[in-house]
Amino acid sequence: MTTLQKGDKAPDFSGFDQDNKFHQLEDFTGKKLVVFFYPKANTPGCTAEACDLRDNFERFKANNYEMLGVSADSAKAQTKFKSKFKLQFPLLADEDKSVIEAFGVWGPKKFMGREYDGINRTTFVINEQGIIDEVITAVKTKAHAPQILK
Repeated sequence: MTTLQKGDKAPDFSGFDQDNKFHQLEDFTGKKLVVFFYPKANTPGCTAEACDLRDNFERFKANNYEMLGVSADSAKAQTKFKSKFKLQFPLLADEDKSVIEAFGVWGPKKFMGREYDGINRTTFVINEQGIIDEVITAVKTKAHAPQILK
C-alpha cells in the first residue's frame, strides 16, 4: 500500500473539510499533525476510531498535536458524522481522492471474501517540520490514541 515511511517528507496536500474550509500541510508548520484515513463515515470501525480520538483530543492538544480525518465521503456526510459524534477536529471530504492518493492509502482490500479497491485505514504522524514520524497501518479502532500518544 503506502510507500511513505518514517523519515519521508509528508505530501504537500490540500483539501476542503466538512465546512468547506481549506486545509493544507503548511497550515500545520510548527505543530505535530495526525492525519488519519478511514474508509467511510458513520460505519462501526470508523466511528469507534473517531470517537477514541475525540475522547483523547485534550491529550493531543496538550502535546501540540493537530488532527485531520480524511475519507472520500462528501462534505454533507462528513458534516453529519462530525455533528452526530461531536468530533472536535476537521474531516476532509476528499471526493476526488487527491489527498488519499498522495498518501498512497487507496488500493486493494478484502471484506467478507470480496476484493475491491478502497481506503486502507492508515494514520500518519507528521512532525513540526513536515516529516513523517510514524505510519500506523495496524490501527486499533477502539484504542487508537494510545498507538499515537506513546
